[in-house]
Amino acid sequence: MTTTAAQRQALGGYGERVAERHLVGQGLVVLDRNWRCEAGEIDLVLREGSVLVVCEVKTRSGPEGGTPHEAVTDEKLDRLRRLGVLWAQAHDVHPQDTRVDLVAVLLSARGAARVEHVRGVG
Repeated sequence: MTTTAAQRQALGGYGERVAERHLVGQGLVVLDRNWRCEAGEIDLVLREGSVLVVCEVKTRSGPEGGTPHEAVTDEKLDRLRRLGVLWAQAHDVHPQDTRVDLVAVLLSARGAARVEHVRGVG
């Protein structure tokens, strides 16, 4: 079954809300959502202590398209690192450290989605 752009956008939005609730529950503080610039987009920008966290959220409803982890390539990681620097500059924030996290949201046929948080991807 082919999904439409609107369906993919709705799925992604749902996954980002699930990821945000999970991360806040883990003690992270949300600084920004869906921040965009000419270089790209960051799904979630958070703070964990003195660390700026650039978070990529990948949501899957089935095995199509591979695992969320496979979707974060070295090229994507490099872009997220650059975007983290650009976000910090745009907001005059000077973190002690910056890391890139992945939150994989895996939908289930019944029950709550499964959330996997990988700190410091790559």
